[in-house]
Amino acid sequence: SLGMLLHSLDELREELSPSVTQSPRFNTLRYEAERVHSDLVQLLGLYRLDQSNLSAHIEEHYVPDYLEAQLARHVPLLDGRGIDYEIAAEAVSGFFDADLLTGVLNDTLNNAIRYTHKQIRISNREEDGYLVLQVADDGNGYPSSMLSAMPDTAAPIDFTSGSTRLGLYFANAVAHLHREGGRSGFVHLYNGGPLGGGVFEI
Repeated sequence: SLGMLLHSLDELREELSPSVTQSPRFNTLRYEAERVHSDLVQLLGLYRLDQSNLSAHIEEHYVPDYLEAQLARHVPLLDGRGIDYEIAAEAVSGFFDADLLTGVLNDTLNNAIRYTHKQIRISNREEDGYLVLQVADDGNGYPSSMLSAMPDTAAPIDFTSGSTRLGLYFANAVAHLHREGGRSGFVHLYNGGPLGGGVFEI
């Protein structure tokens, strides 16, 4: 139902005047619907993980095409908020569960849209035998409390801000499901990077 709502909002954007579709209220509606959709998918994933019923189905994917597909979903909101975006993708293939990783990237991009000032960049690289996917923005960066917290540890819920860090916990769980040769994936957060703001890597 939320997927249909998001699709309808994107169709409305095409029909309505720019004065409406570029208004903060319209874009907040689109952003919050996307965030609830992402959270529910993550909750289902974590429930299945808790029930030992979630595994990674690893297949080969051409990374530039995959990243372009992930960004395309957010283009209406990016355009509506006047945010510049780019994909700096190396022409490589990677082995991962596209559905699980899509859940992680959707949440990460949604957060980047919320906290960036004007620009978002998605990229990939190969490093030490890992495929690294990166989402960077030009916002104020991650707070020190997030940078120092272990992503695989359930953080206390902040009832003031509404932060549960569910997205980070889910991302780390998905990363750990990707194993090869005794090594597993992991998540890395830091500030600075190519745009000077927050950087998420998986």
